[in-house]
Amino acid sequence: MQKPEVLIVGAGIAGPALAYWLSRNGYRPTVVEHARQLRSGGSAIVVKGPAIPVADRMGILPQLRGLATRSRSLILLDPGGRRVLRLPLASDQAPTVEVTRADLSEVLHRSAQAEAELLFDDTVTALDQDGGGVDVTFRRSPPRRFDLVVGADGMHSTVRRLVFGPERQFASDLGLYSATVPLEPDAVEDPSEMTMLTVPNRMLVVHPSRTTPLAIFTFRAARLASHDRKNTALHKQTVADAYADVRWRAPELVAAFRDHPAPFFDRLTSVRMPSWSRGRVVLLGDAAAATALLGDGSSLAMAGAYALAEELAAHPGDHARAFAAYESRLRREVGPRQRRVGPLSRLLVPRTRPGLAVRNAVGRAVGHTNRVTSRQAANP
Repeated sequence: MQKPEVLIVGAGIAGPALAYWLSRNGYRPTVVEHARQLRSGGSAIVVKGPAIPVADRMGILPQLRGLATRSRSLILLDPGGRRVLRLPLASDQAPTVEVTRADLSEVLHRSAQAEAELLFDDTVTALDQDGGGVDVTFRRSPPRRFDLVVGADGMHSTVRRLVFGPERQFASDLGLYSATVPLEPDAVEDPSEMTMLTVPNRMLVVHPSRTTPLAIFTFRAARLASHDRKNTALHKQTVADAYADVRWRAPELVAAFRDHPAPFFDRLTSVRMPSWSRGRVVLLGDAAAATALLGDGSSLAMAGAYALAEELAAHPGDHARAFAAYESRLRREVGPRQRRVGPLSRLLVPRTRPGLAVRNAVGRAVGHTNRVTSRQAANP
């Protein structure tokens, strides 16, 4: 029998992970990515929770541990740049691994490329589905027909827009912006320390990453009149204005952001949808249910890819049941996290100095709990 063909839109984290599992469950996956190549750099993310057994089953956990960042502690600074608290980021017993998003994407891509067709520098422009399949129009490639289409193309999903409607229907603005820029390797003194300065409405982090440190700006600002994701000049001015009165290394890091040709900048939003599928099209990862600020997006994407492939294999020829079962499984993971996003945004980036004091008190309590847990694990 001919294997069912599945188009996966997006080659970040969810896309290649799904391609890997689909190919092992009797499907022929094709992955299309609008970028010309896999993206380099990127923020560090933590592979944890439901993603750990998935990575283990894929046989990539040793590779990820070998690519782990060197961050072992978080240093909190007061508004003047003085150290007020040191928190361990993870105990040796914690089943987590922090890697850069680019490294995780590359490892997943290598795992999937042997059995998946990969199309870079292309994307979908139209999807027309009927009872038997989906006719796909590409920007560059000839039109093709697939049995199923999966939108794994992130927060600003093209598939979601084409099939479900405009982004504004599903995205909830957290009132925060996020911006990042790579730094020179000598920008950090201790590669095991991540440093965070917070003042009301603004947070500034220097993360050592693995080879290229990052400056991370997370802040509240007046809503931009026109949020054009390609207006780099506006993004640079917005960051400069937001951190104009911040001390410590802010002037240096803002200058690095302004000097970079293409720094990252976006609004922080969460995506909530009443349904993740429509007909033969289904959404995966951030396209379906983004959980900003929690650091769980990549892990949930890997877990979702495994669940979707497993349910398709369990319901051959019945994609509707498979999609419903996959969504039911993942909503149990996503729902509680999305309910925490609002409170967490207010805790991480407090609006006032008293709020900042509360945040630091919570940090001290968490740090104490982690140290006690580590000692108990080491001396059972």
